Amino acid sequence: MAVNSSIQRITRLTPLRAILALIDSRIDAVQPRKCPLASGRGYTLAEDIVVSQLPPTPIALRDGFAVEAGTIADASPYSPVPLPSKPRRVDTGEELPSGTDAVAPLDAIDERGNRAEAVAMVTPGEGVLLAGGDAAAQSALRRAGHRLRDLDIAVTAATGIADVTVRAPRLRIACGSDSKTPLIESALDALAHAATAVGCTVHGAWREVGGLDRALADESADAVIAVGGTGSGRRDAAVHTLARLGQVEAHGIAVLPGDTAAFGFVGARPVLLAPGRLDAALAIWVLIGRHLVAKLAGGSVADVAITLPLKRKVISTIGLSELVPVACTGGVAEPLASGYLSLQSLARSDGWIVVPADSEGFAAGSPVAVRAWP
Repeated sequence: MAVNSSIQRITRLTPLRAILALIDSRIDAVQPRKCPLASGRGYTLAEDIVVSQLPPTPIALRDGFAVEAGTIADASPYSPVPLPSKPRRVDTGEELPSGTDAVAPLDAIDERGNRAEAVAMVTPGEGVLLAGGDAAAQSALRRAGHRLRDLDIAVTAATGIADVTVRAPRLRIACGSDSKTPLIESALDALAHAATAVGCTVHGAWREVGGLDRALADESADAVIAVGGTGSGRRDAAVHTLARLGQVEAHGIAVLPGDTAAFGFVGARPVLLAPGRLDAALAIWVLIGRHLVAKLAGGSVADVAITLPLKRKVISTIGLSELVPVACTGGVAEPLASGYLSLQSLARSDGWIVVPADSEGFAAGSPVAVRAWP
């Protein structure tokens, strides 16, 4: 019996760990570039943000009088200590005069003409930020491989640094299907927003039907992610398109949902093809896509999870890495769906868990790591 070669057939499911290993071994970080500090928001640092000693000399942390604490150690309202000369007024942020080691509050010093006396004691270092108190010499405020947060920008700007060196992978988002449905549109938008949130520069102009050919030929992109056309339907052809223009490393990945996904290269550019369903596209992104763009950015996946007991058991198939949406209420994680994840289950969920390929599932009460959706 003749085999119809026009049909995209999956002959085997490649384990998720094999795809991630391929990403680690074949993909290099993109070239770094320098940009203004504020423009680096969300991008991954290619170099440490290193500062000089800050402040370089002790400064006042409050408005008051710069004094040597030892000279007024016994001062009180009932036993004022006369000062040989009027102490110098300092404002917050001013450098302390030589020979002083504390800033006395304004009401701790009584001024009478050209004379002054202390009516309250202070301790050495009180009201003072010592040299290096903000940052030691040649210390790193933020390390290479970490994304630049709003907080990092504020802290770095306070040091006077104007530019940073970052990596921002250029990602082309494309439609892999020969028809665009609301589901595919929503998946394209979700992946574009998710990629932007982790520091990619996303180009999505070729999201029209037939845009995959143009996206794969775009040499300005560092990677391509397409949605739709990965199955064995009569009009599915995304995998054949990748094979024609590049190389398919895997068609069929042992994840659920999303088992018809494919991965390959056009030249050195990685290409990830996700199925044309929102649940499958999201699963492929969180399990594979974010690892791909993290490798391109020279960083790692920022996986922040909360651990909760499972409300009821989850059953999974050995050999498949299965993503399960969960609702987190009452201090437990309630599984909402498996296999096909309905739109309702996604909307009700607060996050997701993954059942590893070597597990048959989790018993009720098992602690599970819940991660947030993009």
